[in-house]
Amino acid sequence: MLGDIVTVTVDRPLGSIHPKHKDMVYPINYGYIEGIIAPDGEEQDAYILGVNKAVESFTGKIIAIVHRYDDVEEKWVVCPEGLSFSKEEIMEKIKFQEQYFNSEIFI
Repeated sequence: MLGDIVTVTVDRPLGSIHPKHKDMVYPINYGYIEGIIAPDGEEQDAYILGVNKAVESFTGKIIAIVHRYDDVEEKWVVCPEGLSFSKEEIMEKIKFQEQYFNSEIFI
């Protein structure tokens, strides 16, 4: 799936507040890929990097997989074609949520 082009439906846009954890504000757009079911039985979640405004949907390239060792699901990292981020840059942008998990980034 790395390198694939996908469309992410954004249900937690940049600047929004997590529905259950009111102290968590999303510094990036976050959503799901419709029609792809993840191991948790829900549609596949994705972080969107490189888009600095709130959007409703975004089509981009999968550049990384965030594997959680202490959770059943993985998160995909999607960004505009032509952009790239190092593992360290990705973790810096997603640590607002990944800090609560034992995760590793595969690029």
